[in-house]
Amino acid sequence: MTSQKSTLKLTSKNWIFINQQLTPYLFLLPALVILVLTVFWPALQAFYLSFTRYEYDLTQTPTWIGFANFRRLWVDPVFWQTLVNTMLYLVVVVPILVIAPLALAILVNQKLQGMHWFRAAYYTPVVISMIVAGIAWRWLYAENGLLNQLLKGIFPEGIPWLTSPRFALLSVMAVTVWKGLGYYMVIYLAGLQSIPNDVYEAAAIDGSDGIYKHWDITLPLMKPYLALVGVISAISATKVFEEVYIMTQGGPRNSSKTIVYYLYEQAFNNLEISYACTIGLVLFLIILGLSILRLSISGTSA
Repeated sequence: MTSQKSTLKLTSKNWIFINQQLTPYLFLLPALVILVLTVFWPALQAFYLSFTRYEYDLTQTPTWIGFANFRRLWVDPVFWQTLVNTMLYLVVVVPILVIAPLALAILVNQKLQGMHWFRAAYYTPVVISMIVAGIAWRWLYAENGLLNQLLKGIFPEGIPWLTSPRFALLSVMAVTVWKGLGYYMVIYLAGLQSIPNDVYEAAAIDGSDGIYKHWDITLPLMKPYLALVGVISAISATKVFEEVYIMTQGGPRNSSKTIVYYLYEQAFNNLEISYACTIGLVLFLIILGLSILRLSISGTSA
């Protein structure tokens, strides 16, 4: 009789323990189902379509062709140009978005009257829709736009900001930088406000004051935030689309076309779904590499 009661007690305790362990996952289950249906399952389908021919007539069943799409991608000059454009985005935009927002964050972290207005002003581009921002900047870049009017004394004929292969990609990059400065500034601002004032006071006693305190104290303590911003901005640069679509649509002569825009063009303009999935798979591998780099940097800094 005693052994039966102890068995019942043990079973009851086990049930309570299992119930406590499973309850959090039951709350996560609806979100997990939505994630599977909207992210993981389409991703697996796209991976499968990369090895098939599925184009034009989308009512037909995909035909398995193995690595033919990858061989086509290897000899596609437009793809390589879009890859170069994307790498240029990384090389030009990412360093600016790592350094300039930190300078802004240091500036707006000062305890001065009315500084919150400056913070709001710098953050305003972040809340503006990219569609609105792209249209506004397209007007600024127009042949008779504000920028050419301001530079009329130096360049009487104006600068072909969006119609010249030399300037188109740089003009789009400027919009990306303008749009992202405030966002990364807030990340840095959170890091700066976590640094105790005692550290700066101790550094001032040792002779490190003014701009030198940021070199000696701020930069070393902000390394995790610098790594975070660097990788996030790099991933965002590889996925840039809205600016290109609104302002140049990849022109002129593919000079501003990025990988994501080329993927969109193949899928929705040319209806080459399988080839677009192949481009998407390459883009996924690039972003995966950047994410692994982010994790490794975080592990090293920790």
